[in-house]
Amino acid sequence: MGIELTAIHFVYLLFIVLIIGVMLFRRDTTLVCIIGIFILSLLATHSLSGSVSGIFNSFIYAIKELLSIILVISIIVSMSKILTRTGINDVMVSPFTRLIRSPGLAFWTIGLLMMVISLFFWPSPAVALMGAVLLPVAIRAGLPALGVAMAMNLFGHGIALSGDYIIQGAPKLTGDAAGLAVSEVMKASVPLVIVMGIVTTVIAFWFLKRDMKKGILTAGKVDVSEATDKEHNPRLLSRRSKVFLALLIPLLFAIDVAAMFFLNLQGGDATALIGGTSIFILVLTAMMGYGSKGMEKTTSYLIEGFQFGFKIFGPVIPIAAFFYLGDSGFTSVFGEVLPKGSLGIVNDLGVGLSQVVPLNKEISAVTLTLVGAVTGLDGSGFSGISLAGSIAKLFATAIGTGLATLTALGQLAAIWVGGGTLVPWALIPAAAICGVDPFELARRNLLPVTIGLIVTTIFAMFLL
Repeated sequence: MGIELTAIHFVYLLFIVLIIGVMLFRRDTTLVCIIGIFILSLLATHSLSGSVSGIFNSFIYAIKELLSIILVISIIVSMSKILTRTGINDVMVSPFTRLIRSPGLAFWTIGLLMMVISLFFWPSPAVALMGAVLLPVAIRAGLPALGVAMAMNLFGHGIALSGDYIIQGAPKLTGDAAGLAVSEVMKASVPLVIVMGIVTTVIAFWFLKRDMKKGILTAGKVDVSEATDKEHNPRLLSRRSKVFLALLIPLLFAIDVAAMFFLNLQGGDATALIGGTSIFILVLTAMMGYGSKGMEKTTSYLIEGFQFGFKIFGPVIPIAAFFYLGDSGFTSVFGEVLPKGSLGIVNDLGVGLSQVVPLNKEISAVTLTLVGAVTGLDGSGFSGISLAGSIAKLFATAIGTGLATLTALGQLAAIWVGGGTLVPWALIPAAAICGVDPFELARRNLLPVTIGLIVTTIFAMFLL
């Protein structure tokens, strides 16, 4: 007996199409998602007051699901700000400046360092942590500022963020929408992230070296100063204190990684460990740097971090609320209103689709890459990955395989496009600190990232 599709299913599908259409026109999808939630609520409750309440309750559900990620990113940003302002990050990064003796070494050293730091700090704070320190060194070694920005973008906002293996915000969003555990999404993403990372960075470096030889790009001069941050005061700590903290902080995070491995900590447990360590570092640095004012400064840094966290996730919450309704969120918010035997809205649609449209692995992989890329057009990288997870579930149900791979592929495409490598308004942090035009940086990244996505999509077809 087939799955019974109701008006709720078709309305949900209609709004998925509308959301994709709105994204194609680079307009905000929040209002569309809210209207979609309202109509679904009306169909579920048959009550105007119930449907209005449904909007709020779906937001509450989404916030509860996302709260740990919002919290840990806010705390990490708080910590990164105090490390930058006290000059600890200068000491942490300084050993690597000795490796930067040629344009090639500058590109790969900055890129790999950015990737590692981004895994723990997230890319936007990581740009601030290391950009101002390493940019002058790289330019003295002969690497143009545009090359520095490309390295930070591709390794940080591309490789590190598309996997997000430490903070686990991206796999949490896509995994929830697809009905998968975070660990399953991360495991499936590893080969895809490796292929995408290698192809994209090697091609980008080859183009960079070619244009440097032709004289199209030159290193030029740079005058970078962190004085733009009014609170930047490296004299807050003695040299000895900065060295002590610069050694302690990587050691603490290394212990965290070891604990994750040996204690098999994943998802919320891993996030909590990173978050707790970041709070400890923030408090210790504030007390050492500000003395009697340390308690007040701890609060002010936390406020800054939370402002950043909710600014980033503010647009994500209503979108995630809509896509959570495609799975277990609908029953949690409205109760058992779907037909008996329903597997959830998206699963039901997938079964229905498999009976109507002849899908195969190749079409599914290409579609998930395109959906991911479209969702990234808003420039956040995160706001649309719930859609990628939801559609991955629909297609995987239709073809009967490959849910984790399709989910990881959609996540990768969305973040590489929107997380800060192609969409100009998402490139502003790296472009600003390197003093380059964000549109020129986006143009430079376009061909390597596009080739990388094509190769990775073909590779994913063999994994399905």
